[in-house]
Amino acid sequence: MRSVKVSDYMTDYVLTFTPDTDLFKAIGTMLDRKISGAPVVNSEGEVVGTLSEWDCLQRILHGSYYEEVGGKVGDYMKTEFLSIGPNDDIVDVAESMTTKNWHRSIPVLENGKLVGILSCPDILKVIYDFDVHTAEGAHGRA
Repeated sequence: MRSVKVSDYMTDYVLTFTPDTDLFKAIGTMLDRKISGAPVVNSEGEVVGTLSEWDCLQRILHGSYYEEVGGKVGDYMKTEFLSIGPNDDIVDVAESMTTKNWHRSIPVLENGKLVGILSCPDILKVIYDFDVHTAEGAHGRA
């Protein structure tokens, strides 16, 4: 399993938002697509942040208290995020996620540009695939 690269399991079709995207439009898109978040990119395609459903919930609750609900994604996105490369080892990435207690999908960058995203379910699929193949191989030798 150590030889598995991020590019083998990452999602390469990635929904993105821009800092100027309306917050409620972003929320609607996440709900329609059944995703928990997405990278935020600038006009050059560089990732400048991430927006998650959790960020939205926190901000909307806070904003409703002050009767200031809404705005742009750039006002609510997290600007600190993990990023990885397509050739990174997936086990190292999983260890980093657990060590840093990172629950979000991770943007995959190559030469500073977004080429994919890796989520916890993607990593679980690696483990599942590895276990299934191992189990099938063991049964075949019996």
